[in-house]
Amino acid sequence: MAQRARIKLASTEIDKVNKICTDIKDIAGKTGVDLRGPIPLPTKKLKVTTRKSPDGEGKASWERYEMRIHKRLIDIGADERTLRLVMRVPIPEGLNIEIEMVDV
Repeated sequence: MAQRARIKLASTEIDKVNKICTDIKDIAGKTGVDLRGPIPLPTKKLKVTTRKSPDGEGKASWERYEMRIHKRLIDIGADERTLRLVMRVPIPEGLNIEIEMVDV
């Protein structure tokens, strides 16, 4: 039974996610393993609305803040050499990466 590595990436900065995706695609191209992805998952939007005035007096004006969490999913063949190269990719701060072994 063949195994695959499922890599889940999540970050608030889209540039970091895209850079790691291209690094993993380059590794898969060099080693010749099967690659599926990167599959963009829905972006999670966290919204917070607060009132500008701290005491409630005056004009009812509001400030709106939003944080977006961008996610990608990559399936890659579970070759030992490929996984070793993927583990050596420098992960920037603020990027969450999760590697899981999946049976196909």
